[in-house]
Amino acid sequence: MKQICVVGVGYVGLVTAACFADLGNRVTALDVNEQRVENLKKGIMPIYEPGLDELVKRNVSAGRITFTTSYKEALKDAEYAFIAVGTPSGVDGGADLQYVAAAAKSIAENMVAPLVIINKSTVPIGTGDWVADIVKDAQPKPMDFAVVSCPEFLREGSAIADFTNPHRTVIGSMDKDAANKVAHLHLPLRAPIVITDLRTAEMIKYASNAFLATKISFMNELADLCELVGADVKEVAAGMGYDARIGRHFLDAGLGWGGSCFPKDVEALAFMAKEKGLNPRILNDVMEVNYDRRKMAVKHVSEMIGAASTGSGQGLKGKTIGLLGLAFKPNTDDMRDAPAIDIAEELTKEGAKVRGYDPVAMEVARPILPAVEMFNNAYDMAKGCDALMVITEWNEFKQLDLEKVKGLLNTPVIYDGRNIYDPKVMKEMGFTYRAIGR
Repeated sequence: MKQICVVGVGYVGLVTAACFADLGNRVTALDVNEQRVENLKKGIMPIYEPGLDELVKRNVSAGRITFTTSYKEALKDAEYAFIAVGTPSGVDGGADLQYVAAAAKSIAENMVAPLVIINKSTVPIGTGDWVADIVKDAQPKPMDFAVVSCPEFLREGSAIADFTNPHRTVIGSMDKDAANKVAHLHLPLRAPIVITDLRTAEMIKYASNAFLATKISFMNELADLCELVGADVKEVAAGMGYDARIGRHFLDAGLGWGGSCFPKDVEALAFMAKEKGLNPRILNDVMEVNYDRRKMAVKHVSEMIGAASTGSGQGLKGKTIGLLGLAFKPNTDDMRDAPAIDIAEELTKEGAKVRGYDPVAMEVARPILPAVEMFNNAYDMAKGCDALMVITEWNEFKQLDLEKVKGLLNTPVIYDGRNIYDPKVMKEMGFTYRAIGR
């Protein structure tokens, strides 16, 4: 049993803490947010993640995980300290490292024994060296420590499965013994372990996310061409995916990527390139293609309503549009950079009234989208709408009674931003229907 401290109990930190506890380690999870810690002590999760509630409660009952706001308490017996705090985009596009700096300083001030400090947060290249300097300068008295980069590759909605069955574990450090200790900590996961220097490990994380974002933006750009030439982008993706050099994952055309990782990581990587005098043309285009999807979706809905009403464009003024899904992806309540935000704002600018429903993200969405009228189910939301837009591919939307939905709408218009329905079936049912790239 290892003694582990995890700083930060957001998506990454809480999953990391709970999963290491479930592997039999003794974990103290720390957060400076007192209310969040008090809620966790009461069994109230700060995020929605399938299976996390049960995992945390099981390990609390077993005495393997505790929660605190005190660095002194968290580091009392710790051998490892994971930094898993937020690194949001700063005003200039670079990563904001204030929370990493605060965590490193507090660890230095409260550590009482040699410690392996592990950066789990996504941080710019060179941050590991910077953290080492912070810790060294902030220590009351010199004490051995090592800094290791161990970037996370967790997907919201499947984070526990991703932690327990990783494709690989990446470990970077200039201290071979520290790298081996962290590798040993991950051995029960039985996944390939890649050991590099600090900066290479930090780059692997950014490069991975930027490449996946590029795949999505590529398919979205290709989808526009598919529509114009009469090809089906879903079948194109399936045919491409059989090629082992390409792979099937992240080839789904739609409204683009959002969330906490891809937007800030692609932007941060482009920012780093510009700082070094490079012109990150591909990264810039990846971002531009992604955000164009949201405005294009609103334009298409306006055209569809016009066609369904009189055969000519009438615009969106006075129309009521319902959004099926608000979270940036299914199986999460995360609204960070969700396409629904930009789409709702664009619809409102055009004079439309906007309604919303999401199986999980409603409470998180309310303060972010105050102008959107929220409903408790899809059918209540659809009643009296002039169009529905599929924003998030929740499974329950795939099983809607579409005949019932059709009867509730003012005009039978559905814009399918996630390609969850069959175009042929939708047309046969009498919907004015548009998918992406089909």
